Amino acid sequence: MRRSLVAALCLIAAAAPATAIASDDHHVTLQPDALKWTAPAAYAKGAQFAVLMGDPTKPGVYVVRLKVPAGFRIAPHTHPNDENVTVLSGTFAIGTGPNFDEKKGEVIKAGGYSFVAKGMQHYAWFPEETVIQLHGIGPQGITYVNPADDPRKTN
Repeated sequence: MRRSLVAALCLIAAAAPATAIASDDHHVTLQPDALKWTAPAAYAKGAQFAVLMGDPTKPGVYVVRLKVPAGFRIAPHTHPNDENVTVLSGTFAIGTGPNFDEKKGEVIKAGGYSFVAKGMQHYAWFPEETVIQLHGIGPQGITYVNPADDPRKTN
């Protein structure tokens, strides 16, 4: 009887961590229709933003998506963290430097990836409706090279 009790307690103890892991957000799945899209103040009108995991404004891992219409542009800016960009649909174009110049950029199609180092001045444009997924270690933010380009100043 004592052996049965010990065996049962060992099974319960072994199962408890698995239950705790599952309930502590160590596994996240989301269907596209479950995403909650918002209009981010840091980008021009027309952009939509969804947080998939984490909180990009706080320290720690985050995953977000940005959906933009055809013709959308993001003026030269920097980020306080490294940023990883995966193009899920559409076309993402990126250039580097303090001045917006589409002739100096690179076009990345769906399935492509771009790494943007912390503090690197860059800009983006989207020839068609596009969804990109960004991930990194927060806090994430955006600082426009020219403060007049910051949509938060006019909202």
